[in-house]
Amino acid sequence: MKRFNKIYKIAPLALGLTLVLSSCSKIDRSSLNGPSTGTFPANAKEAEMGLYGAYQSLSVLDASSTPIWHVMDNITDIGYARPGTNYTSPITSALTTDNALAVKPWEVHYRSIARCHSVLDNLERIKGAMADPAYKQLDAELRFIRAYCYSQLIELYGDVPLLKSSVDLSNANVPRSPKQEIEQFLIDDLTAVADNLPVSQAQFGRVRASRVAAYMLKARVALYAKQYQVAADAANKAISLAGSQHDLTPFNSTINFVGKDHTVGEPDVSNIFGHQGFATSKEWIWIAEYNKAVPGNTHNQQYYSGSRLGKGVCYWGPTQDLINTFQAKDGLPITESPLYDASKPFENRDPRLDMYCVRPHARYLGYQFEPQTSFSTVKNYWPVINGQSGTPSSVANADATNAFRSFSGYLWRKHVDLADFASTSVSGVSDLDVGIFRFAELLLIYAEAKIEANSIDNTVYDAINRIRRRAQMPDLPAGLTQAQLRKALRYERKVELANDGLRWYDLRRWGIANTVMNGFLYLNRDAKAWTKQVLTGFDDSYTPIYNQTEAKKYFTTQDVVYKVGKDERWPVPKSEMDANNKLVQNNGY
Repeated sequence: MKRFNKIYKIAPLALGLTLVLSSCSKIDRSSLNGPSTGTFPANAKEAEMGLYGAYQSLSVLDASSTPIWHVMDNITDIGYARPGTNYTSPITSALTTDNALAVKPWEVHYRSIARCHSVLDNLERIKGAMADPAYKQLDAELRFIRAYCYSQLIELYGDVPLLKSSVDLSNANVPRSPKQEIEQFLIDDLTAVADNLPVSQAQFGRVRASRVAAYMLKARVALYAKQYQVAADAANKAISLAGSQHDLTPFNSTINFVGKDHTVGEPDVSNIFGHQGFATSKEWIWIAEYNKAVPGNTHNQQYYSGSRLGKGVCYWGPTQDLINTFQAKDGLPITESPLYDASKPFENRDPRLDMYCVRPHARYLGYQFEPQTSFSTVKNYWPVINGQSGTPSSVANADATNAFRSFSGYLWRKHVDLADFASTSVSGVSDLDVGIFRFAELLLIYAEAKIEANSIDNTVYDAINRIRRRAQMPDLPAGLTQAQLRKALRYERKVELANDGLRWYDLRRWGIANTVMNGFLYLNRDAKAWTKQVLTGFDDSYTPIYNQTEAKKYFTTQDVVYKVGKDERWPVPKSEMDANNKLVQNNGY
C-alpha cells in the first residue's frame, strides 16, 4: 500500500524562534532562548523562520489528540463524541470556564497571533534588505494567519481583544473589541494584502497562504458577517483566480462500492482527504501540515476515529440525524423518494453517505463493520489486502462487544486513510495533514452569498451542481425560489462539509441552533432496523423531523440543550479573566 512521503515541507518549524506573546494569554509568557525580541527579526531568514513558527502554531490546536477541525462537528447535530465532560457539556449547555475544549482555542489562537506580531512589529526594519515583492508577501502571509485566528476567535467567543501589535506584561489589560469591528478590520486587512500573495503556493504543498486563500478567507468572514455582496465578490475573485490551480477532485473508482456490503469492497476518499489527496489533489487551497520528523507535530486522529477492529477507539461518529439527511440518489429526501426502502436504508442513497461515513454492513479499515451483537464474528479482509490469501478470515466482533464501541452506531470514513493501517495494528500516531480551506467550500460560500443577497443567477446553480455532479447526484431543478435554493444550499453544506468542522458555526449564524440543538439527537448504537414511519419530513434547513414516539422504538437518544443568549458563544477562559481585569465574561457563564 503506497504511503506518500511529504516532500513539500516548508522548513524546520521555527526551531529556536523567540516569541513575543500576547498578554491576553498566559501561555508561553516566560522568555525563551533565541534571538533578542528587541532585534528580532534581524534579517529575512529570521523573519521567514518567524513565519514558519506562526504556521506551525496552528497545528497544535487539538482536542483528544484530534485536530480541532475534526472535533467541532462532533458537538453538533451531525456528529457525536464519546460521552464525557469535554464533549457532552457543549451540547447540554453545561460548558464551564475551565473546560479544556473551550479554553484551548483562545490560548492557541492568541499564541499564533503573537507569533505573527513577533515578526510584524519589526518587519519594516529589514525592508531595505529584501526585494519589495518578497517583503510584501511575507507581510501578507503573517497578516493572513492573524486574520484567520481572529476569524475563529470571534465566532467562538464573540467580542475579543483586538491586538494589532505585541502587548507586554506591563500593559496586559486589554478590553474586548466588538465582533462587528473585528470583522470589518479583517475584511479591510485582507483586502489590503491579498494581491501581495502569489496566486498559488503549490510548491509548498499549499501549506503557505495564497492569493486564492486570502480571498476565500475574506469571503468567509464577510459571509458570516452577513455582508453578502462583499462575500460574493470575494468568493468570485477566488474562484476566478483558482483557474487551473484548484478544482474539485473526482471520487475514485471506489464510489462503485457505495450502497453495497463489505464483500464488494471498501469506499475510499484518500485521493482527496488522505495522504495522496494532500499531496496531489487540487481541491485543497490551504492545509495545516503535520510531520513525524518534527517533534510534537503529529496527532492521534486516526486512532480516535478508527473502529475497534481497526485498532481505534471509536471516539467520534456521525449521528442518525446525519445518516437520515442523505438524499436518495434521485435527489429527493428519503421521506419522498420511491427509491428509498427503510428495510435497506443504505441502498440508493447519495453516494457521500458511504464515501464520508461508515455504516453497518460496510467494510472499514479492512474489516466488516457490524455494531449489532447478533454478529459474533465478522470478516477480516487484511489477508486479502496484503496478498496472503484469496479469502478473508473470521474474527471476533469487537465492534459489537467492546464497552467503548461506537456510541452513535456509525463512524467517520472521511479524514481517515487506510494507508496508515497497513496492518491489523496502528500506533495511534499520524501525520496526516488537515485541510483548512478547500474548493468545495469556496463554491458553497459563493452560492450562499448570492442566494442571501437575492442575486440569483445561473452561477449559483453551477456552483452547487458542480459539487453534486462530483457525487453523481442530479442537478438542482431550475427555477427554484430563494427559499428553495437556501434549503438546497444548506443540504450541500451539511452533507459535503460533514466532519470538516463548520457545522457548529453554521447552526449559529443561520439562527437554527435553538431548534436543532434542543430536544434529542438520535443515535443507533445497537444498529437496529427501523421503519419509514420514524421520519415525517425535513424542515427548511434540511433537519429531519421525527415522529418521536416511533423513533424511540428503534433509536437511542442524547438530550441536547441550547439556551438562547448564552450558547451562541463559549465562555472566556477563567485563566484569562484572572489575568486581564478588563475582560467581561460572556452571558450565562
